[in-house]
Parts: sequence; C-alpha cells; structure tokens
Amino acid sequence: MADYDYDLFVIGAGSGGVRAARLAALSGARVAVAEEDRVGGTCVIRGCVPKKLMVYASEFSHVLAQAEGYGWSKADSRFDWAKFLAAKDVEIGRLSGIYASNLAKAGADLVHAKARLIDAHTVELVGKHKTVTADTILIATGGRVSIPDNLPGIEHAITSNEAFHLEALPKSIVVVGGGYIAVEFAGIFNGLGVETTLVYRGPNILRGFDEDVRSHLSEEIEKRGIKLIVGTQHTSIEKTDAGLVSRLDNDVTLTTDQVMFATGRAPYVEGLGLDKAGVALTEKAAVAVDGYSRTNVPNIYAVGDVTDRINLTPVAIREAAAFATTVFGGKPTQFDHELVPTAVFSQPPVGCVGLTEGQARHRTKNVHIYMTKFRPMKEAFWNGTERMLMKLVVDGDTDVILGCHIVGHEAPEMIQLAAIAVKMGVTKAEWDNTCALHPTMAEELVTMRERVTPMQTSMA
Repeated sequence: MADYDYDLFVIGAGSGGVRAARLAALSGARVAVAEEDRVGGTCVIRGCVPKKLMVYASEFSHVLAQAEGYGWSKADSRFDWAKFLAAKDVEIGRLSGIYASNLAKAGADLVHAKARLIDAHTVELVGKHKTVTADTILIATGGRVSIPDNLPGIEHAITSNEAFHLEALPKSIVVVGGGYIAVEFAGIFNGLGVETTLVYRGPNILRGFDEDVRSHLSEEIEKRGIKLIVGTQHTSIEKTDAGLVSRLDNDVTLTTDQVMFATGRAPYVEGLGLDKAGVALTEKAAVAVDGYSRTNVPNIYAVGDVTDRINLTPVAIREAAAFATTVFGGKPTQFDHELVPTAVFSQPPVGCVGLTEGQARHRTKNVHIYMTKFRPMKEAFWNGTERMLMKLVVDGDTDVILGCHIVGHEAPEMIQLAAIAVKMGVTKAEWDNTCALHPTMAEELVTMRERVTPMQTSMA
C-alpha cells in the first residue's frame, strides 16, 4: 500500500467537509482539511445562519404592528443596523470557532489555504509552497454566487455576500431573482423599512415549487409592501447622482439606492485542478458523482453543493456522513435524496416536502388534492390580512400522501415534523386519524376532508 501523508484530505471546511473530516478522524484516520476562507462555509459565514438572523431582525416590524392590535401602546422604536451587524458578526465568529475547534478535537489538521489537485493523490497548498499526498480526497467546496457578467453596469450591483456587510441600510433596493435567496432578502429589506422591488425574469417566483404555493406567496409578499415585477430582466444598470438606474426589457426604469443580484449559485470548481486529476464534471459544471458520492476517479469523492444534487446544508451533512461511513466505517452507505423537506424563509415562510401537484400528475393520473386557505386566529384578532395556505397531494390509488406544502407563520417548523410522516409513507386515512391539537394553525393539516378539483386549486 502506498505511503501517503494523510488517509483523507478534504478540500473545503463547510458543513459537509467538516462533518466528513470529523467522522473520519474519529475513526482513527489521518485527516487534513484545507479552507481558503473562514471555517464554516457558506451556511455559517454567508448563508443560512446570518440570513436567518436577518430574517428574525426584520420580522419585528410586523410583530410591532400586531402588538398594537393586542393592546400594546405604540412604542417609539427604531432599528439600529450597525448594532445588529456587530452582534451578528460576533455570533458568526463564535460558530466558525466551534467548527474549527471540533476539527481539532477530532484530531484533524486544518490548513488555511486554497488547495489544488496536482494528480489523483497529490494536493498543492497554494501560497504555502507545499504539497501533501492523501489516499482519499474529498471535494467539498460548495458553491459561489453567479451573476450575469455581461450585463452593462453589473459592477454597481451587490450580491448576498455584500448584503451581509453593508455599511448602512439603503432607503430603496431592487432585488433581482426569484429563488430562495432573492425572495428571502426581499422580505428582509422590506421588513427593515427599505422600499423593496423584486424583479424576476420568469412568470412567477420560486420556480419548481407547487403552483399554489407560488401564487399564494406572491400575493402575501405584495401585501407586505414588496413591489413584484415578473416576466422581465435588466438590460443595464447605470450609476447616476440620483442613484442606480435599472433599465428593464419591458421599458420600465427604476431608480434605487442599491441593486442586489440573487440569480443563483454555481458549483465552486474553478482552480481546483480537477482536470489534472481527471475528475469529470456534469453538463452544469458540477462534480459528477454516483450514489456513494464517488467521482469517476476511484479515490476522489465529492459532497454538497459542488455536486449540484440537492443544495441544502442538511443534505451536504448527510452526504458527508454517508461518505465517512462508506470509506472509513466499512459499511457502504448512500444518502436517500427522496422526500427531503425544504423551507424558504420568506415573509411569510414556506415549508414543503414531497411532490408538487404538477409533479404528481405527471407520475399518476389519479391525484387527489386537499387544500385550505385561512386567516389564522392571531391575524384575525387584530384585523391582519395575512392568509395561510396548506395543501396535501395524495395518490388517489394508494391513498399515500405524496406532498405537503405550507405557506404561513411557522411553516418550516411544521414541515419538519410532517416530513417524518411523509417519509414513512403515511396514507391520508392515517394522517386524518391523528387528532387535531386546538387551537393551533397546524390542526388544519389533519382536518382537511373535502377534495378540491384542479379548477378550484387554480382559482383559489
């Protein structure tokens, strides 16, 4: 057997890379991890965690409005952006430190450098004038923001990376995109008092989600004050004394303090030397892997967003755990990518698991739909206008629930628990046999008895 410096070398210290490194090291393997940025990756440093903190901060404007309806006197409240940023950065630093500490406790070496493959077993540590060898290599570099570099004036726009560190809140902003990040940041800025316009080239936001979810959320975010413009895209951005002028291909012109592009992320494969090692990529330039996260090069694996399978932090963690169990635990293990729950921390938030109605109808002709829209008790009391959506997609032949979709307060919390039942193959009859918990919003999930027709869902 060849004598290598390490049994495992991990490129990338995000959620997936750290989990794989820790588990491998705890098994007794010699492990090293290279990270060119801060430990923690996208989720901890510039993604899920700071974004959720910003969502929390921005929700208080709505809570304050609700409070008046419940008898609280109006407070002279204001939001201190600088104070929030400082507290946010302290928390991110704390979490990043925990990630690094956990690697050290497991016995893994951490190298702060960009790693580049020279061949299938050799890694160059860029800037360190050093190379190391490893029996197994794991690529866990995640993704990077993707913007249209050929758009005139794109240099004046920011991305989510910069949004976490703005010196001051803008008075107005155009957020470009219709996916998770765009919708979430539109809600954040709007909640913090920024005049917000969301521009998306598609016919409606959240492509790939259930159509009723998309239309319902569109209505609700507009109620919150977000201006939604769909079916159009930028032709240019111009910096003027009045601000940034966004020109759209529908002849609309918008002038705002800031323009933020949130048009997706791409697998981070640049400069990794994958070609030197012979690692194959997919048509979308992601690292191609099999069910065990193995590339076409037998000793090189990849997990997380760099593989562009399901780009969610918990998925990367589970893929990493399966990899460690397979390679260092002696038990071949695959992560099941079916029925993974997901959430959009929009305002109101979205929680989904399983098939959309459209996907189900492509799979089977006999689909039963159960759906309700209602104003929750908390909203109704203070004459709020926000409405909740709950929808179940059921296989009409087997009675198995194929999908569950919720839009409204605490939807992500509900969907995590609902996902357990859906993953286990619960039937609608078994679901209905669960007694309602009153008074809650979630009780509506188990009290939907009347089926709706496709015409009703489209008109609801």
